[in-house]
Order: sequence, then C-alpha cells, then structure tokens
Amino acid sequence: MSEKTPLTMAEVAARAGVAESTVSRALADNPLVAEKTRLRIQKLAAELGYSINPVAQSLRSQKTRVVAVAVPLVHERSQPLSDPFMMGMVAQLADALAARGYSMLLSKVPVHEEDWIGRLLLPGRADGVILIGQSFEHASINAAARSGKAVVAWGAQLPAQVYASVGTDNRLGGELAASHLLQRGRRRIAFLGDERLPEVGQRYEGYSHALRQQGLIPDGGLLARTHFRAEDALDDIREFLSAHADIDGIVAASDVIANSAIRALAESGRGVPSDVAIVGYDDIELASYANPPLTTVRQDLAEGARLLVERVLSGETAVAQSVAMTPELIVRQSS
Repeated sequence: MSEKTPLTMAEVAARAGVAESTVSRALADNPLVAEKTRLRIQKLAAELGYSINPVAQSLRSQKTRVVAVAVPLVHERSQPLSDPFMMGMVAQLADALAARGYSMLLSKVPVHEEDWIGRLLLPGRADGVILIGQSFEHASINAAARSGKAVVAWGAQLPAQVYASVGTDNRLGGELAASHLLQRGRRRIAFLGDERLPEVGQRYEGYSHALRQQGLIPDGGLLARTHFRAEDALDDIREFLSAHADIDGIVAASDVIANSAIRALAESGRGVPSDVAIVGYDDIELASYANPPLTTVRQDLAEGARLLVERVLSGETAVAQSVAMTPELIVRQSS
C-alpha cells in the first residue's frame, strides 16, 4: 500500500475558502486574522490532520524561533554561569521564551571581541539577543543597536544609551538597603561590590545618598571591590575585615557576596546581626536559607524576563522601551 500524500496548505485553503496566506497566519495565531476565522481554520486543519512543517515555516519566514541569551562577563571571566542569580534569570527567560514558542541559545562572553553581538545574529542562528548584564560592554551593545540589531539587556539604563534595558531601580535598591541599616542604628556601614559595573555603581550611589540623608559622609575606605564569585568574594572580604574591625553594617551588591560576608564574619568571631548587620541584593532562592536568613533587596526576575522577551520579539528594542522596576526590601534575621 502506498503512503498517503501529505495534505498541503493550498488544499486546506481551498476547503476553507480562503487564501493560503490566511491559513498560514491563522495557524500561527496571527491577530491579523479575525478570531472567528482563525478558530474555524484551526479546527478544520485539526480535523484534516494538517500541521505546519516547522522547518519549512522557518525557511519561509526567515525566522529561527531561537533567541540568543548571552552573559557578558568581561569584568570577571572566572564567574561561572552556575552563579545562583544567573541560573535564576536563565530559568525565567527559558520559561518566558518557551511560552512564546521560542528556544534559547545560551552563550558566555568572557572576553571582549569586535561585533560579538553580530555573530550571535548570523543568518539561521537567532532572531534576537537578550543580554544578562552589560559588564563593560555598553559601547559594543550601543553599536549593535545602532546597526539595527535586535538586542535588549537586563541591567541599568546608562548615559547615551540606544538599546532597551530592563532591570530594577538600582539607586533606589541601594538606598533601601542602607536606609534599613541606618534605621537599625548602624553607622559604620561598608559597601561590598565593584562600583565600576553599571548596576553595582548605581546601587553604590543609592547607598551613598542614604548616608548623606542622615548627615553622614560616605567613607571611600568602606567601599570594598569584591568579586561576585563566592570563593573570590570570601578572600576579598577576609582582607577587608582585617583592616576594618569597626564596621557595624554591610550593604552587599549581591546575595552571594552577602553570604560570603556572613562566613567571613563568623571566622573572625563576629556575629550577624549582633555585631554586623547585613543586607544583600537579588533575593535568590538560597537567601532565605542562609544562616541567619538574609535580609535583601528583591528583584522580580519573572517579570523582568517577561519584559525582555516581549521587547526582543516585538522589535521594541529602542531605549524608549527601557523599564526600571521597583525593588522590594525583604527583611529577615541578618539585620
């Protein structure tokens, strides 16, 4: 017995009494086709056992239905993608893309190279790029956006920015963290994190503003440029604490750094929060399981991922589409 010839889109269109392009749009849930017509065509296609060949559809539309998700780590190439914040954001992006019928191509960018964003968008590779962080690559991202590439970034909005960014209001987040410690009566408050990075720099600005609001002059000696990787941060904090035994509060640029600080303080015989109160940043899943549970500034990663995916797929990737979400202080036992 010979195999049955597969039904074509033209035959479905003929039976539905519409153009072939209307069938294509209806089966792709395109809102250009009236809902009643879409549902009728979809029902007919199901009854006939017809479905679109995804490879053929991709070739026709010149769409891969893949989005490249890249993590620029030029500032700290040793930082692994297994970092809890990174994995949390990657998971949220994967879910948001899957909900739209897209797959994800994940890349780590440990060194600066010319037009690295362009290579992620070579024909047949990806339809757009989402960046988790900006590292020191702001100029490269701007150049890609100016050339018309579909690129959006999780991160801070920066001067002369061309591309869309989605993130938390980092200045407000830093201010919330420092203000909370000041309200707890702490006055020698250190900031742990590399303020040269866009998001961290804005958190440091918020921290400094909170101190000034209370009549305190930010002490540059209480800024410790720590790495994000837990083991490296631990070494940095040990060295810092040996020279600053009088601190009574810490604002950390991430929960990972905050957890390293808790460990370093325990090693030095100081209690948290009895001797030093700590506030982290991100509210990663492990923050509530720290010892003691970590007070932190929460970022809504699920909403951030949704907004990033929405913008890259709609082509709304200009700076005017940037969003700075409101952070939330989550108070636990570390402060």
